[in-house]
Amino acid sequence: MENFLFILIFFSGLAVGSFLNAVIYRLDKKENVLHGRSFCPHCRHKLAWFDLIPVVSFLLLKGKCRYCHKKISWQYPLVEIGTALLFLFLAIRLGIKIQLISILEFSFLAIIFAFLIIIFVYDLKKYIIPDKVIFPAIFVTLFYQIFRALEFDSRGFDVLFLSWAVFSALVASGFFLLIYLISKGKWLGFGDVKLVFFMGLFLSWPNILIALFLAFLIGAIIGIILIVKGKKTLESEVPFAPFLVIGTLIAFFWGQGLLNWYLSGFGLFSIF
Repeated sequence: MENFLFILIFFSGLAVGSFLNAVIYRLDKKENVLHGRSFCPHCRHKLAWFDLIPVVSFLLLKGKCRYCHKKISWQYPLVEIGTALLFLFLAIRLGIKIQLISILEFSFLAIIFAFLIIIFVYDLKKYIIPDKVIFPAIFVTLFYQIFRALEFDSRGFDVLFLSWAVFSALVASGFFLLIYLISKGKWLGFGDVKLVFFMGLFLSWPNILIALFLAFLIGAIIGIILIVKGKKTLESEVPFAPFLVIGTLIAFFWGQGLLNWYLSGFGLFSIF
């Protein structure tokens, strides 16, 4: 039964990834993300159900539209596969079972991860984080943290747990707001400030510190590589949200382990 559940989650992730691709496209075109049939972005021909099978349709059509024969972006299968693998890995890490609390937790996290995927791809392509994405993400995350703060036992609601999450969101976003004001928006956008608020609320303390450190580290490494290859200059604009998303995912899955490793390392150095 557990293996069947994992298979179901994987294929559900493929379907969700297909939907996220549609959301990303329609956000850019300012179209309704919930209504209307899918269509080719080139010829706008409405797609049949057999054109919309995640990954499979892309492979069968050799990456081209069935009707106008223009190339389809690799973004579509990559987002579908990435979403499916992320959902599957999440389910494995949670050890999800056929239980209400387990399914609710997975559902909350799956929705939050879906928002992260949209933010990653959209900012990478358009250098902006839409309010239509980040505000619902904050709203869902707040409900998720309230859900986690409910102990489901005699102790009741854990106010301290929720307070740490809100504190992390305020401190992290306050730091980014300061950078935004000092640089007058040249070093990062205001969307990054809102994204970091969401990250702090989601990761809480001290995982938010790990996420931000990793985001800056990975961003610096990628930036240096792009400059060395001549694809960017020191004045070039580079979207920062993808690095923040990567830092968030790493901190969520391995934050405590990285923190323990870091602290143990300091313990070793203190011996000498």
